[in-house]
Amino acid sequence: MPRSRRRLPPAVLLPLLMIAGLLLPGCANPGAGSAADDPTRPVTLRFWHGWSEKREVKAIDDSLARFHRLHPNIRVKTTGNVTDATVNQALRAGGGAAPDVVSSFTTNNVGQYCSSGMWVDLDPFLAKSGVDKTAVFPRTLLDYSAYEGRQCALPLLADAYGMYYNLDAFEKAGVSRAPRTLSELKETAVKLTERAADGSYRQLGFMPNLRLYQNSVDRFFAQWGPRYFDDKGKSALAREPATKRFLTTQRDLVTALGGYGPLETFRATFGEEMSSQNAFLTGKLAMHMDGEWRGLMLAKAAPGFRWATAPMPVPDDRADTYGRGYLTGTVAGIAHSSKHQNAAWELVKFLTTDTDQVVAFANAIHNVPSTNAALASPRLDADPAFQTFLRIARDPRSTGMPPSVNGGQYIVTFQDFAYDVEAGKVRDLDKGLRALDRQIDDDNLQSAT
Repeated sequence: MPRSRRRLPPAVLLPLLMIAGLLLPGCANPGAGSAADDPTRPVTLRFWHGWSEKREVKAIDDSLARFHRLHPNIRVKTTGNVTDATVNQALRAGGGAAPDVVSSFTTNNVGQYCSSGMWVDLDPFLAKSGVDKTAVFPRTLLDYSAYEGRQCALPLLADAYGMYYNLDAFEKAGVSRAPRTLSELKETAVKLTERAADGSYRQLGFMPNLRLYQNSVDRFFAQWGPRYFDDKGKSALAREPATKRFLTTQRDLVTALGGYGPLETFRATFGEEMSSQNAFLTGKLAMHMDGEWRGLMLAKAAPGFRWATAPMPVPDDRADTYGRGYLTGTVAGIAHSSKHQNAAWELVKFLTTDTDQVVAFANAIHNVPSTNAALASPRLDADPAFQTFLRIARDPRSTGMPPSVNGGQYIVTFQDFAYDVEAGKVRDLDKGLRALDRQIDDDNLQSAT
């Protein structure tokens, strides 16, 4: 989505997770579809969400107007621009002002929502309505909206990550297409890099450093289709061969493009991600990883160059998986404290499973639709740049982050370790990965007790 609601980077998640961690398992009534309210009687629902940009808020209001035409007895009062931390504090406090329906812009905290019982189990509601979730939603989206068999959330539009590239820069460098493998990425990035007489960068082919905009470790690592946890829920990053390959490949790319220090110096000259001084928009980057929402922003900004989109490259030994990508998105659920859970379910069901609604909402805010039927709809935006991300979302090899009992803390821990690796601070990678697994397991154990 236009990232007034952008998925929070790991560095921002820690304070949120500390607050969310107050939601202890067993402290909430799980609900489990046992609500007795009559959804046909007049009722006012409170719906809290994170959208704040004018066009996004209008899209929400239009969605609720369509819902009200189907359910004239249900009035929905919205509160926008709400963070997960605020929602969690309200649900813990309870009372008449707490929301009935909630949405989150990050899938990282689903494990906490489900294990704590603060968001009710939706499987009984799905069964009662005859909704086959495995037929309605893509597998990856179902996986990131449930935890240990508890479907406490449903996907509400998705984000897919791919590559934006400067066609004019490609033409100037004699490059005919976007790179498809990581060796091609390195070769193309070096070829597209231009330096001034003093050695400083005029244009960088690709910025591999993990502190840039959306360049988080989980999004890059997704191209390997990795395993984060074993069957017992223990961190498996040291035992997953792809982890070491990913980190060494990323470090090699940093070296090939000039080294960590010079790249960080150049990154310091970039404008804010959502501003008119975004590094890709201003031509400082010839290739850039970003989400589907960026296309709409580029079209509106009308940059002075031609651009196109493609999937992110994949490891050379997995070239046949080209087309995959990282998926995340918004999720919606029902608060455990709601006294109108059946009515709340009608709203959640409409927003997440009604094909016409999902397509209309996706087109309005330029996000990837989150149901199989909506992904196949001929009414979806036909813009070729957007279609790239729809193909990534449809690819069964695309992956998201597995939910954890402590939300996204393990992503924060992994990201911090990757920062040290790319900066050359980790001398023994195998030893460091084993310590990383222990830290993640210790954090998960502490959260579960």
